[in-house]
Amino acid sequence: MAALLVVLATLPTVTLAQEKKGADKKRVVAVTQKAVKKSPSKAKKAKKNMAVAAPKNTVVRASYGQKAGLHAAHDPLDLRSSVVLVIDQETREVLFSKNDHAVLPIASLTKLMTGLVISEAQLPMAELIAITQADVDTEKGSSSRLAVGTVLSRGDLLHLAMMSSENRAAHALGRSFPGGIETFVARMNARAKALGMSDTRYVEPTGLSSRNQSSASDLAVLVGAAYKEPVLRELSTSHGREIEVGRRTLQYNNTNRLVKSAQWDIGLQKTGYISEAGQCLVMQAQVAGRKLIMVFLDSAGKLSRIADAERVRRWVEKSSGTPGVRHSALVENLPG
Repeated sequence: MAALLVVLATLPTVTLAQEKKGADKKRVVAVTQKAVKKSPSKAKKAKKNMAVAAPKNTVVRASYGQKAGLHAAHDPLDLRSSVVLVIDQETREVLFSKNDHAVLPIASLTKLMTGLVISEAQLPMAELIAITQADVDTEKGSSSRLAVGTVLSRGDLLHLAMMSSENRAAHALGRSFPGGIETFVARMNARAKALGMSDTRYVEPTGLSSRNQSSASDLAVLVGAAYKEPVLRELSTSHGREIEVGRRTLQYNNTNRLVKSAQWDIGLQKTGYISEAGQCLVMQAQVAGRKLIMVFLDSAGKLSRIADAERVRRWVEKSSGTPGVRHSALVENLPG
């Protein structure tokens, strides 16, 4: 698999059609020329609009799953996620699966293991931790509202990491762990090994690195283990949280809008996205009286992971009672 990923990384990215760009530029230039004839004073404004309206070369990077051709796999529900696994949490039956052993980048689903290690370590949640320059994302250059120097409790950092996928919060949790970031990442990998997650590897606690990788089968085990931690259930499904930072009040919301839906009873969840991983989602939810674990990886489109989850929910409601295949790896790691 490692050799496959090396090959995939060398494949070209997909560039948007250039004809549309040319047509858009001609349209804006025509508008500019018309404005010049009507009023010289409007010419400057029209030129400014041209600079804003003319599209730039936009490059859409293919995910690892797209490069590997995983989206070509057919499934009866026509899901947009290239990797799917749905398991009955109590019976360990596999109700639905697609490419569930494919090993792919998992983006911020990484934070579920970050939260599990922090929770199991039983560190003081009231302890104050400062955001430092070391917590700034140099992998993807992503932004954060937690400025360097911001001081929050470990509990608040865990809340923001689990609910809003705050990268600096997650990194600060790992950096402040006894022994430092290297010890923390080693603990993440050791915990994965102890759970039998043989397809999983972590290199940092946020998920910004594409080298954080796992399979749907392994992630189902992780969801089961994380579900045993009440604090992770509570924080990951929280609708929102106001955080006092100096004189400012920052409003954070859940990255998974399904937690607010009356049609869902979600016990644990985590979302994730980087271009290499696509849109990802894991959940523990009760559907049609059954406790399910759902894993959606490498979904194409910003809202498609939500649409896939909705489609699976409706399918389970219609077909509840149909026996599946027992997922033996979950026997020791899920609550019975």
